[in-house]
Amino acid sequence: MYSFNAEKIKNECVEWIRKFFEENGKGCNAVVGISGGKDSSVVAALCAEAIGKDRVIGVLMPNGEQADIDMAKLLVDHLGIRRYIVNIKDAYDGMVKSIPFQMSDQSRVNLAPRIRMAALYAVSQSHNGRVANTCNLSEDWVGYATRYGDGAGDFSPCSHLTVQEVKAIGRVLGLPDVLVDKVPIDGLCGKTDEDNLGFTYAELDRYIREGIEPAPETKARIDRLHKLNEFKLKLMPVFEPEV
Repeated sequence: MYSFNAEKIKNECVEWIRKFFEENGKGCNAVVGISGGKDSSVVAALCAEAIGKDRVIGVLMPNGEQADIDMAKLLVDHLGIRRYIVNIKDAYDGMVKSIPFQMSDQSRVNLAPRIRMAALYAVSQSHNGRVANTCNLSEDWVGYATRYGDGAGDFSPCSHLTVQEVKAIGRVLGLPDVLVDKVPIDGLCGKTDEDNLGFTYAELDRYIREGIEPAPETKARIDRLHKLNEFKLKLMPVFEPEV
């Protein structure tokens, strides 16, 4: 029977983050893109516990108006961390106008998170930082992340934790319930994650951790997405000449 000890895993993750900074940037700051959802909330809270809130910088990056930006502000206020607001609308609109053809819907959707990652690295390099990746295992399993967008970063505390596990850790960290249980919306096309995926995270997490198969058509969709997106989790193939 599968069980998850959130307290134990939280403590181990905190120690892992401390070790990362000791070995890869002693005295550096953790830079976290704050969306107001559970993943960025948990990652920011883990970093604050690991290296201290004074070394965590939250970056809020609306694309024009963001309906739930109050959730992102709630998180940085709750943790007491530094924050910057970087509105990417001008950069996004400028890029769309500069591209000399009609962009595909998917390229438009993925453009915003790639601009946000550029903003995070601009903040990071100006503040002696390391960028936190905020993806979780469930999203990565089916490719629900933008390559070189929210899928990038210098260290990743939650990439081996499912959605349900991230929520459990959020509760152990004492985060407000409204952040932990907030229905995830991609912030790109206005739909919930589960609307876009066509299945629930609960179904996906049971399949990943316990091997409990969902309905046949759902299993087929999960398996197809997993296979199609495996390349996102691998290092870039590199040609090695014989010399």
